[in-house]
Amino acid sequence: MGFGGSVSAMISSLKNNKRERKSAFEKMKKHASSSIQSDSLVFKNKASEEDLAEIKRKIRLENRKGLLLNSIGLTVVALLIVYVLTTL
Repeated sequence: MGFGGSVSAMISSLKNNKRERKSAFEKMKKHASSSIQSDSLVFKNKASEEDLAEIKRKIRLENRKGLLLNSIGLTVVALLIVYVLTTL
């Protein structure tokens, strides 16, 4: 039969796939236990309530600007499409 090469490749592939593989979870547990001594997170920088409020205000302002630009762009594109369709 003329399919010996493909069959032998399949058999070698199956043999290679039988090897023991390490789980990603085992790797994470191994590295997490060696690098972090305790379960609690420690943050060196502190932010006051006023700082957090200012950051929140800036993010909201950026989001509003982005929404305004997107809506203007969408309106312009829609008007162009309507204009092109009406002139045909």
